[in-house]
Amino acid sequence: MADAKTLTVPKGATGVLVLADGTCVFGRGFGAIGDAVGEVCFNTAMTGYQEVMTDPSYAGQIVTFTFPHIGNVGTNLDDVEADQPFAHGCVVRQDVTEPSSFRNVQPFDQWMKANGRIGLSGVDTRALTRMIREKGAPNAVIAHDPEGAFDLPALVAKAQAWPGLEGMDLAIQVTGKESRLWNGGVWSLGTGYPKNEVDDQSDLRPHVVALDYGAKNNIFRNLVKAGARVTVLPATASFADIAALKPDGVFLSNGPGDPAATGEYAVPVIGELLEKDVPIFGICLGHQLLALAAGAKTVKMHQGHRGANHPVKRLSDGLVEITSMNHGFAVDTDTLPDNVRPTHVSLFDGSNCGLELTDKPAFSVQYHPEASPGPQDSFYLFERFVEGLKKGEKA
Repeated sequence: MADAKTLTVPKGATGVLVLADGTCVFGRGFGAIGDAVGEVCFNTAMTGYQEVMTDPSYAGQIVTFTFPHIGNVGTNLDDVEADQPFAHGCVVRQDVTEPSSFRNVQPFDQWMKANGRIGLSGVDTRALTRMIREKGAPNAVIAHDPEGAFDLPALVAKAQAWPGLEGMDLAIQVTGKESRLWNGGVWSLGTGYPKNEVDDQSDLRPHVVALDYGAKNNIFRNLVKAGARVTVLPATASFADIAALKPDGVFLSNGPGDPAATGEYAVPVIGELLEKDVPIFGICLGHQLLALAAGAKTVKMHQGHRGANHPVKRLSDGLVEITSMNHGFAVDTDTLPDNVRPTHVSLFDGSNCGLELTDKPAFSVQYHPEASPGPQDSFYLFERFVEGLKKGEKA
């Protein structure tokens, strides 16, 4: 790592990560050629790099993978959370090798190139992660040029000009554009994804309307597994749009960006749902939006939580769940009103990881109970929500 003002590009360097403070991290580029700007974060999961890259919650971010063997199992058509990658790029320790998996369809570096995403290998990801932990998540540009022809001062200027995630509504950019019935449950080896033909006239399962702020597909699959019929609406859906579908409950999805910015249009709708006592379940951004609708505030985190190994304490009985997380904002516990009860807390830093309203049928968690691959300690939350709808109970 060095300062762009005093550096020439090292011989053999075909990729670089240029931070807004002028720091340059050189390595070998792979994937698409060009550059992309975003916030640099780190993810500690040992599996699931394809799921991470296609998670809409990573829009606006460049992911540093702390696990060294990224790309070792290639890519396939099943391990995706959306139809395209949303992370702007990734930084890895080792060069992408030939894939070693019978499920591989396309090597990771080729997949990155085909999807217009930039990768940087040969980086001391431990040092970069320590820097993020100490200084916070920086804005940066990731660039790849086979000739190593980088205008470093121009890349620094581009990183400095990017406004950052605070105050940025990205849900509006990644949400689906139309209403759709969700078809299919969770994946299994040998059979793939089951298809459940949906007839909204005769299907007797509880009807969940899911608001898509940048949802992972596996959330919808797990709602189906838990016994629900799911209709997905865009992030901008109005209360009238939701009410017209006569849902038994409403799900608030994960997503990228600043919850306060997305809340400009999402919070009034959630507020109307609460007024009508519609059962609500939220995850990640949906958790933060529910908190905002209840009267709390959110804050930008120093480094965020991203990985598949985060311990969370359930306050009702002290049980510890190992969870998957991906968020750079958090609910400010000190601002929770009297009718909102914290239900889960991070054992890493004590930040809020769950809440429920004491006078409304609504609850939410900051982490991802649908994680796959990843810990499945928290799938019970889907069952809790759907079983409550089946019984006509309040969530």
